[in-house]
Amino acid sequence: MAASLVVLRERASGMEVLLLRRAVRAGDFSSDAYVFPGGVVDAADRLGHAVCEGLDDATASARLRLPEGGLDFYVAAMRECFEETGVAFANDARGAALDTPRLDAMREQREALHDGKVDIASLCRSLDVRLTPGRLHYLSHWVTPAALPKRFDTRFFLAMLPEEQPVEVDGIETAAHRWMRPHYALAHADQLRLLPPTRKLLQWLEGMGTAERAISAAGALGEVPRIEPRLANGKRGRWPVTPDEPAWAELLLTDPDARGTGSYEITPGRAVTLLPGVLRIAAPNPGMMTGPGTNTYLVGGGPDNAWAVIDPGPDDPGHIDAIVRAAPGAIRQIFVTHTHRDHSPGARLLKARTGATTYGMQALHDEGQDTTFVPDVTLSDGDATLLPDGRVLRAIHTPGHAANHLCYGLDDTGLIFTGDHVMQGSTVVINPPDGHMATYLKSLEKLSSLDPHWLAPGHGFVMDRPGARIARLVAHRLAREAATVAALGDVGPATVEALTPVVYADVPAARHGVARRSLRAHLEKLKEDGVAEVSAGGLWRLRVSAAIPP
Repeated sequence: MAASLVVLRERASGMEVLLLRRAVRAGDFSSDAYVFPGGVVDAADRLGHAVCEGLDDATASARLRLPEGGLDFYVAAMRECFEETGVAFANDARGAALDTPRLDAMREQREALHDGKVDIASLCRSLDVRLTPGRLHYLSHWVTPAALPKRFDTRFFLAMLPEEQPVEVDGIETAAHRWMRPHYALAHADQLRLLPPTRKLLQWLEGMGTAERAISAAGALGEVPRIEPRLANGKRGRWPVTPDEPAWAELLLTDPDARGTGSYEITPGRAVTLLPGVLRIAAPNPGMMTGPGTNTYLVGGGPDNAWAVIDPGPDDPGHIDAIVRAAPGAIRQIFVTHTHRDHSPGARLLKARTGATTYGMQALHDEGQDTTFVPDVTLSDGDATLLPDGRVLRAIHTPGHAANHLCYGLDDTGLIFTGDHVMQGSTVVINPPDGHMATYLKSLEKLSSLDPHWLAPGHGFVMDRPGARIARLVAHRLAREAATVAALGDVGPATVEALTPVVYADVPAARHGVARRSLRAHLEKLKEDGVAEVSAGGLWRLRVSAAIPP
């Protein structure tokens, strides 16, 4: 068990956070890293209850959701902070801030406290000092990954630097200290060797903006979740992945025992087994619209070791070679979710290599489509196809992003291959006339009603909690629609070009060209709903209700 204290101060230049550089020590995974003050909860920290004011163990334990001993963590956080920095969260017996002589007298005992020659309660009694745990706000709870040989269960607290006390590092566990703006620390995270909990908490602080808002938000927190990352592999080596990161849900599938064998990156050309008989291999076409690349899925096995492919990707012979190499057996079927040029053109090449039967729907519009894709078998909503391994793949017509878009549900697995209907990390572009906003929203509701367990998108990792994710997508689209109505009221009549930076003020200007397509779809929906109208010159405005005759 351990406790750590995030200490803030406010300067004219903005909020700063105290970070300590750990001394270099053999076997210490955090050697030379910048961390928050903190360390292990000692048995003697329970004695510190007697010198605490403003918080008792019952209240502290309830806050930390423990049967007892919650105040131990508060005491440990204050003690460790004092040992490492000389900063004391304490008052004198009258409740006043510590004066310099008393603080200096406490600091003379830091080494003895560190070595266990004196406990925190005895030190406080000898100088008539009271600890002030009420200044600390419970902020976060982290448990190190199961695959690590040395593990910690750490509670993080947040507090303002008391009375502008100076920081004097101990030179034992801590080599140096720096006050940093959260943005600066994050920008130099690798050089500072910031550990995952440090990075995540700094990101949270950066979002708060000021120390006052951070303290207020921490004080208002409800339940603080327990975060236990999973180790996975990638460019930075073995690294912890947290539940809010893209790879998290997929690791539950690929590394269910948390051995650290999964990956937090999608590497083009590398086959990944997601479920028995379900593989993914990404095309080498990463970009703003495609993320790490377009996903190709292989589904199969069975007595004949025969396979089906979903979305063979772009017109790229190298990717087709990679698909054929990744397939454990013969490829008999090719399914296409839709005919955008990063999903279906590879079908022609793969069919030529394997003789497989193609399935899907032809393009219903010309713009931006692979009009050369003509499936051997045209699918409709609900069509069930027997796969080579004996399982059934069911077509789900989900127009909106593209009029001919199909998702595919793999029976008895709860897994749906979503193409571009639901992607990870971003909303999809709705580009009229092939794209249609109202239809897209209905298709999202349709997909949610099927109550899937997992979504395998055309771009990104496998996603869990489909219902919640789809609900957020719908809420986001409706919020953008509301922003469009507000913009029409503020600046209309206006062109789509003039409305875009207003409606998409939260999106970088470099992406406004793409955003204009979805904005046009929102405007078309508002027109269909009778909320907006457009002039012959392309000026959009809110529709004026017809006057009621007397």
